[in-house]
Amino acid sequence: MHKYRSHTCVQLNKANVGENVRLSGWVHRVRDHGGVLFVDLRDHYGITQCVADPDSPAFKAVEELKAESVVRIDGLVKARDGAAINKDLPTGEIEIFINELEILGPAKELPLPVFGDQEYPEDIRLTNRFLDLRRERIHNNIVMRSKIITYLRNKMVEGGFVEYQTPILTASSPEGARDFLVPSRLHPGKFYALPQAPQQFKQLLMIAGFDKYFQIAPCFRDEDARADRSPGEFYQLDIEMSFVEQKDVFEAIEPVLRGVFEEFGNGKRVSKEFVQIPYAESIRKYGSDKPDLRNPIEMENVTEHFAGSGFKIFAGQIANDPKVQVWAIPAPTGGSRAFCDRMNSWAQKEGQPGLGYIFLRDGEGAGPIAKNIGPERTSAIREKLGLKDGDAIFFVCGLPNKFASFAGAARTKVGTDLKLIDEDQFALCWIVDFPMFEWDEENEKVDFSHNPFSMPQGGLEALENEDPLTINAYQYDIVCNGFELSSGAIRNHRPEIMRKAFEIAGYEQSVLEEKFGGMLRAMEYGAPPHGGTAPGIDRIVMLLCGEENLREVTAFPMNQQAQDLLMDAPSSVSAQQLRELHIRLNLPKNEG
Repeated sequence: MHKYRSHTCVQLNKANVGENVRLSGWVHRVRDHGGVLFVDLRDHYGITQCVADPDSPAFKAVEELKAESVVRIDGLVKARDGAAINKDLPTGEIEIFINELEILGPAKELPLPVFGDQEYPEDIRLTNRFLDLRRERIHNNIVMRSKIITYLRNKMVEGGFVEYQTPILTASSPEGARDFLVPSRLHPGKFYALPQAPQQFKQLLMIAGFDKYFQIAPCFRDEDARADRSPGEFYQLDIEMSFVEQKDVFEAIEPVLRGVFEEFGNGKRVSKEFVQIPYAESIRKYGSDKPDLRNPIEMENVTEHFAGSGFKIFAGQIANDPKVQVWAIPAPTGGSRAFCDRMNSWAQKEGQPGLGYIFLRDGEGAGPIAKNIGPERTSAIREKLGLKDGDAIFFVCGLPNKFASFAGAARTKVGTDLKLIDEDQFALCWIVDFPMFEWDEENEKVDFSHNPFSMPQGGLEALENEDPLTINAYQYDIVCNGFELSSGAIRNHRPEIMRKAFEIAGYEQSVLEEKFGGMLRAMEYGAPPHGGTAPGIDRIVMLLCGEENLREVTAFPMNQQAQDLLMDAPSSVSAQQLRELHIRLNLPKNEG
């Protein structure tokens, strides 16, 4: 017999009754039922119930067992009595009568229990992550993550993509988030950067003639943490294709993502088609470029119904500035004064003066706004929104670029509180036609809106002849249930277009040459049209596991302060290490 086990803790069943077996694992819990001791023994695969009565030679050893000790158990497989069968366990029809027990790894008093799924403070969980990972829900999440990555990798290979690795130590980029910098010992005063994404390298692979690339790529960004973004590092399914248009990328990626949500989505419905929503339309309808399409609410522009109306607060703003708009947020079933008042109070807590509303009853509108604009305008708004008695309408007024995010939050709040969101689906869509440029108010200049390597719609002619703020890019995002899964684009593969785009964004040619010289040189030697995208692995796993925080699907995450509490990182280094790197610390006074 094997030194540690003849079976795992999920393999035994009624067919094994009468066999002498050996199991090894962790003591999940010990129960005393009238002098008979039951040990739930757990390994990576499952749980087997083991039993010791006072006649068992191992009874005394079992009495002294501590939770999470690692033990070897030898024993006889017996069938459970009918009432004792546990149908929730694969091994629920049998139990092991313990003949011999050996403690392989004793456990101290636990800082947090593994049995059960109680909530514990983050610092305790992450400091003792090795224990936290033993808990069933987290353990299953990490196993699920591995299965999802395997599925994605196989689907990409089936689609004719080839996996290539790109460098981890590279050059710092001026775009996007902050880089993690790595000092060079061999080149004093110079630094590598960890890649925020393999963006330039995957484009260079296309220029080098590799037609379909993918990689389960680690990415590093020195960003503040939030629930749907890990501080430090994350993984993405990085993809690039040559000789493609936007629709070709969509056709290649949609089956992969649809498939992974169908395979691991626990029976939830998955979008058969990924609708394509232009960025401007998404902002107007949903107040966000990451719309949750499970929420049926769509906002409408109702400015015309307030212009010249008796509701002076809105009418005055419209008259003074032609850019002012009024958006209506329909609230099906929300037509009670109590709900409308709650929404108004919520808006005030969000820093707004309030949230105007009309609630519908007896075939007409009620509330101050309805009274001021009159029944004809109220009826026209009601018809436009397709609402009925028992519903409500909320309104926001001002410059859309100032209030859109608040309006989107209000839409989400209404949909959530009125239970309008269909939780039993994964609603995927493409957001397309992102602006190529935006106005940077802080620096009073035009800058890139998103990815500087995107191809502008209209190419060089548009850059030379059109207002930059009206130019869209061949850029797109994949969104699922209100989470951005990835950004992507058809790339700019012409050096003259790249130079002009960076010139518009205010970058000197010397900066362009210094930071992106390799890319520019490559483009000058025959670059194919190409494009791609990069769905985030962590967010896909988070959605499929039904979690709301990436730390629940990452084996060893950092905390909100970007610290690894288990390994004590970041940590101080020795004076000798600093000398080798030609670095002298200049700490802030409160840290020095």
